[in-house]
Amino acid sequence: MVDSRTYEFEGASPTIDDAAHVSRDAVLVGDVEVAADASVWPGVVLRGDIAPVRVGRQAHVGDNATIHASTLEPEVMVGHGAVLNEVTVEERALVGFNTTGNTDATIGERSIVAAGTVIPDEYDIPPESFARGVPAEITPLSETGIDPEAIFEEFSSGEYTNLAQRHEDLFS
Repeated sequence: MVDSRTYEFEGASPTIDDAAHVSRDAVLVGDVEVAADASVWPGVVLRGDIAPVRVGRQAHVGDNATIHASTLEPEVMVGHGAVLNEVTVEERALVGFNTTGNTDATIGERSIVAAGTVIPDEYDIPPESFARGVPAEITPLSETGIDPEAIFEEFSSGEYTNLAQRHEDLFS
């Protein structure tokens, strides 16, 4: 049976781990890999044409996000409507709704990017940072008063894995 979510591009076809949850309303093009216990929600586009897209174990990509030539390491959360173009998102980072990440940017491990933030080209957000604004301004999480453990618990990829498992019809 042909998978209507996936499209080959120049000899590369998407691969989806059997334990991943990819909505039937998502589009995966070219060199794309989705790891176990990851979720890709409705309206998401993962486009691996000029470079690969990697969605790590227990990483989650929210509705209508566009991920182009980017890497999402394990346990990353990408909010609804985010656009990441050639971005690396390191382990356990949270990318807020409608964030835009531009070419060759890096979001460090355990960082939080606020909704609507614009990350410029070649911008590095250090690990355990809070980024917000247009363009992004960085503050170490330890200086913000934000409790990162509470944020990660609220938006934990484990909770999203559970939610994806409960949406049986959405991912069939």
